[in-house]
Amino acid sequence: MNKTAILYFLFGLLTVSCNQKKSTTPENKTEALTAKDSLTAKLDSIQKNGNIIGFGVAMVNEDGVLYEKGFGFSNIETKEKYTKNTVQHIASVSKTLIGISLLKAQELGKLQLDDPVNNYLPFKVTNPNRPKETITIRHLATHTSGINDSEIYMNTSWYLTENQDLSSIRTDYPAQQLNPNSSKVPMEEYVRGYLEENGAYYNNNNYIVFDPGERYNYSNIGATLCALVIEKATGKPFDVFTKEHILKPLGMNASGWSLEAIDVSKHSRLYRNDYSVLPFYSAMTYPDGMFISSPTDMAKYLAELIKGYAGKGTLLSKESYSELLTEQLQEDNFEHRNTSNPYNGDYSPALFIGYSAKGYVGHSGGDAGVGTWMYFDTDKKTGRYIVINTDMGNDNRAKELEYYAIWDLMNTYFDKLK
Repeated sequence: MNKTAILYFLFGLLTVSCNQKKSTTPENKTEALTAKDSLTAKLDSIQKNGNIIGFGVAMVNEDGVLYEKGFGFSNIETKEKYTKNTVQHIASVSKTLIGISLLKAQELGKLQLDDPVNNYLPFKVTNPNRPKETITIRHLATHTSGINDSEIYMNTSWYLTENQDLSSIRTDYPAQQLNPNSSKVPMEEYVRGYLEENGAYYNNNNYIVFDPGERYNYSNIGATLCALVIEKATGKPFDVFTKEHILKPLGMNASGWSLEAIDVSKHSRLYRNDYSVLPFYSAMTYPDGMFISSPTDMAKYLAELIKGYAGKGTLLSKESYSELLTEQLQEDNFEHRNTSNPYNGDYSPALFIGYSAKGYVGHSGGDAGVGTWMYFDTDKKTGRYIVINTDMGNDNRAKELEYYAIWDLMNTYFDKLK
């Protein structure tokens, strides 16, 4: 190397070194720490209003975690704090894992999105209102299969994980019924009994009067059927498949689909609007909403989704992520759409994840004692996650306002946290 080249080389090293030092100056670190302290104080103040017992949040970008923390209590009686490592089930945000699993199964050559679901099932699924029409896997993933969550679903899917006296427990949500542990049956048996004519859970309202692919109709049962298709196509239980292809690769070691799969000592109690404690519960249709996770683990997951959108994901190929996140439906697929809610993923579905009217991508969820939102900004490549351990019903407007306040406050801190 001649002297001129050496000088250019040394100058380049000096420039890189200076730039690195500039990006990690004490002033920048202090500003970020000050922003975190400020955000923490404001979120803590919201929790102390007393309407939400405990909650966790996470803020990420495609490079990783910007902020994660818990507030309030995971257990009122013992005064145990809700932390970033507290776990609880996350309701319908769970369905996004069905989407990732579906595209992974396609990558592995186990299925194709436009295959008929009956190619993989040991029983036949046919809409009695449209007996000649074929229901495909894509119909399930876009909630256009015609499978409907009837009152039977709301009354029978959930069960307590322990034998417990229900006489003193409010078990409605108001529509979500919690049932004794003795009512539990395997997922496949439940889904088959719900979808097959004359099945144990069958009713004429279990299907709507539209062709497959014609009308958007959000369906928990349809999502669970898709998880069952993945099981049959891959030869692995759905919880095992997701652990192998999602949880382990991302290091989501605190997460799982059952109490047996997680550290129960870190599980938050769940509370009603009147702050009475709920018993632990699960569902025969567990893939549609019973994923258990922590803010820390969900931060890893959300960062991966943002990377996937940017073409840099690790769980799926660039092509698979593109298919997962491509909007699937048209205006005429909807009876009506809410254009005012910026965080409503039902506005324009992709595959078990959706776009809001304002362009945010993600999913929300709500169950007895649970409320969740997980969305990312497609332009800024930043994402937010919130999970609460308290019912957010219409009978308590103050709680709903605080939920929105937490969500909106986080959005004002992204630039400061960077």
